[in-house]
Amino acid sequence: MGRRLREDEIACLAALAFLHDIGKLAPGFQAKAWPEGHGLSLRGHLECGWLWSHLPRPEALDGAITYLAAWPGIGDWLAAILAHHGRPVPVPDPGKAGAAFPVLADYDWRAEEAVMGKALLSWFPEIATAQPPPPEPTFLHFICGLLILADWIGSDRGAFPFMAPFQPDYWETAQAQAARRLAEIGLDARLTLKAAVSWPLISDHPAPRPAQRAVGDISAHERLILLESETGSGKTEAALWRFAALVAAGEVEALYFAVPTRAAARQLHGRVNTALGRIFDPAPEAVLAIPGQVMAGEAKGQRLPDFSMLWDDEQQNPARWAAEHSARYLAAQVAVGTVDQVALGGLQVKYAHLRGTALSRGLLVIDEVHASDPYMTEVQRNLVRSHLGLGGHVLLMSATLGAAARRRWRNETPADLATDTALAYPAVWTSAGLHPVAADPNGAKVVTVQAQAGWSGADAAALAVQAARQGARVLVIRNTVARAQETFAACQTQAADLLLTVNGIPTLHHSRFAAEDRALLDHAVEQAIGKDSALGGRIVVGTQTLEQSLDLCADFLITDLCPMDVLLQRIGRLHRHKRPRPAGYQTARAVVLCPEAGLDPLTRAADNGLGAFAGGPSLAGVYVDVPGLAATLDQIETRPIWQIPAMNRQLVEAATHPDALSALAEARGWQSYYQRVTGKALAEMRTAGLVLLDRGKPLECFPDEEKIRTRLGEEGVVLRLPPGTLGAFGTPITRLALPTHWSRGLTGEEMVYVEKGPPMTITVSQLTMPYGFAGLGQGAKHDT
Repeated sequence: MGRRLREDEIACLAALAFLHDIGKLAPGFQAKAWPEGHGLSLRGHLECGWLWSHLPRPEALDGAITYLAAWPGIGDWLAAILAHHGRPVPVPDPGKAGAAFPVLADYDWRAEEAVMGKALLSWFPEIATAQPPPPEPTFLHFICGLLILADWIGSDRGAFPFMAPFQPDYWETAQAQAARRLAEIGLDARLTLKAAVSWPLISDHPAPRPAQRAVGDISAHERLILLESETGSGKTEAALWRFAALVAAGEVEALYFAVPTRAAARQLHGRVNTALGRIFDPAPEAVLAIPGQVMAGEAKGQRLPDFSMLWDDEQQNPARWAAEHSARYLAAQVAVGTVDQVALGGLQVKYAHLRGTALSRGLLVIDEVHASDPYMTEVQRNLVRSHLGLGGHVLLMSATLGAAARRRWRNETPADLATDTALAYPAVWTSAGLHPVAADPNGAKVVTVQAQAGWSGADAAALAVQAARQGARVLVIRNTVARAQETFAACQTQAADLLLTVNGIPTLHHSRFAAEDRALLDHAVEQAIGKDSALGGRIVVGTQTLEQSLDLCADFLITDLCPMDVLLQRIGRLHRHKRPRPAGYQTARAVVLCPEAGLDPLTRAADNGLGAFAGGPSLAGVYVDVPGLAATLDQIETRPIWQIPAMNRQLVEAATHPDALSALAEARGWQSYYQRVTGKALAEMRTAGLVLLDRGKPLECFPDEEKIRTRLGEEGVVLRLPPGTLGAFGTPITRLALPTHWSRGLTGEEMVYVEKGPPMTITVSQLTMPYGFAGLGQGAKHDT
C-alpha cells in the first residue's frame, strides 16, 4: 500500500477473514452431515458464500451487514476471502440464492447467522466506524494469499481444538492460540544470528573468494542482485552471506534457495542445513522442497493414512509444518528446492497466491538462471517482479548467462555483440549497474576441449573405459536417456567393475527412476565423483540431471554437443576442486561428441537431442537452436584451450548472442531455420504471458481447462505402485513418473501391476515396461 496500515483497518481486514466460511450456513452444505432423506441439493460452501451475498437483507449478520455493504470495493474483498481454498471462485447465478438458503423447520440458518453477527460486532467493533484499505490489486492479491495461509494454519484441530458450543469470548482464546501456533511453526519466530555478520560466521575458510566478497559488500537496501561467476566460485556461500546480512538488517526473515534440478536440490539441501547450524542459534531446519520427498533438516517424514506425519527421528516438531505439503514450502523459514516451486507462485494455478505471499518476507535465490528456456525465464521474471514489489529480496546467480537474457532480466535495451562481449566477467549487477569482480587467483582452470565425430554408445564407452582404466574418474553426460542407457550397456559389457554402483549394483543416473531410487543415485554419484570421493578409476554415466548446481569433481568429461551455456555448466563438473589427479589428467580435459554427418542434417531432423523433430508444424526437441550449436562447435574447433573463467564471457556471447547467430545462419544458408528458432522463442514467451498471474490486475478466476505448467511441454503421468514394491536397488518405491510420449491415453489413475524381476515388469493399461538398474525402459520406438 506504500504506507503503514492503521489498527482499525487491520481490524476490518480481520472482520472480512471472519466471514470467509459464511457459505457454510447454507442448508445445502450443512446437509452433508445429515442423514439421507433431507431432499436438499448438496452444495459447496464457496459457491454458497457468493450466493449468501446475493440475499440483500438489512438484518443480516444481526445488522452488521449495513456497515460491510457500505465499504468501497466490498465485492472485490468478497472475491478474495472466498478464494481461501487456493484459487478464485466463479460467481454463480444470483438466482440460485433462494434455493441455496431455504427456510427449514429443523434448521434456522438465519438464527445461526445472527450469532455470527453478534460475534462480529463484539470482536471487531471498528467495523462500525472504519473500513478496510481500498482493494488495490497488488494488496488484494497479497491478502488473498495471506488468508489461504491463515485458513490452512487455523484449520488444524491439533493447534485449535474444536469447540462445539459457541463461546462469546472465544476471540481471546483464538488470539492466544494463534500467537503460540505461529511461533511454533516458524512464521512468527525470529532468526537469531550467533555473531555479527562477517565471513567467519559463514565459513571456516580463512578469507572469502572475490565473488563472495563482492556480494558481501553490497548494501542491504539493494533488492535485486545478479551475480555472474564461474562454477565452483563459491556462489552458495555468497548467497548464505547475503541472507545473514539481510536478517541482521531486518530486511528478511526467510530464505528460498532455488536450483534447476532435484538432484542439485538434494545435494544443496545438506550443505545449507549444515551452514544454518553455523550461522543461527537456534538453527532452523532447512526444508527440502521436492514434492513427494518429505524432509526437514536431517529428518525424513512419511505420511500416514490419517494424513498425519511420522518422522524417522520420532520428534513432533511443529516447525516442520511447511515441509508436509508442497504448497507450503515457501512458508518455511529456510527451504531448498527446485525453481518450479517458485515459478508456481507466478502462474494462474492453485495456491499461487499462498506461495507469493509466504515468499514475500524472504530472500529468493535462483541459482543458474536459464538463458535457453524463454518460457521459464518469463515465468520466473513475473514472480521476481511481484516479489520485489512486495518488498522481498532476490539474488540471481549464473555462470553462463548470455547478454540477451541478462538484459531481459534487468529490463535493459539490447546492445551489439562487441559491446556485450567487452563487459567484465565475473561481475555483480545492482541498480547502479555492473561491478567488476576481481579475478580469483585460485579459481582459474585450463580446459582442453576436443570435438570428436561419432556419438554412439560404443563411441562414448570406448573413451570412458580407456580413461577409467588409467585411473580417471570419468563423467559421461549424454543428451538423451536412450543414448545414456546405450552408453551404460556398452560400458557394462567392457568394464562393469568401473561403473557407478548403488548397493553394489552397477547403474547410471537419469530422470527415469522412481523418486526413492533417484535419492539413492544422487548420493552414490556424490560418493563416486564428488569433492571428497576416493581416488581410482570409475565411470558415471548420466544425462542433463548431472550438469548443473552439483558439486562434482570429475577428472575427465565426455559430453554430447550442446549449447555453449550448457556445455560450460557440464565443464563446471570437471576439476572443480584442487585434489590429486591421475597421470595424464592433471589438466582438465573434455571430449565433445558430435554427429559424423555434421550439423546441417539437424535442421531437417533431430538426432540425439539436437535439432528439431521432423514433421511437426513447429520446432520441437531438446536443443533446437542449430546455429547456436554450430557456433559452439566453431569455438571448440578454433580454440581448443579454454581459460576458465577468463574466456567465459567471450565463449557465451560468441555462441548465444543474436548478432553472432544471425550472421552464422546467413553464412550457412540457415536463415529460414533460424527464423523458426527465434519465432519459437517468441511464441513461448507469449504462451507464458497468457498464463502468468498478474498481481497488478484485479483478481480473476484462473483458466478452467488449461493445465498450466512451470516448464513448457506436456507432462507425463505419475504411476502409483502397489504397496511393498521394491525398486532397482532393493529398497521400497511408491511412485514412478512416465515420460510424456509414453503417457498417451493414460490418466495416472489406472491399476498398476508389478511382476518381480530383475528387471521387474511394470504393466499399466496396454503398456508393459521393464524397470531395473538401468532405469525405466520401453524399447527403441518409444525412446526415439
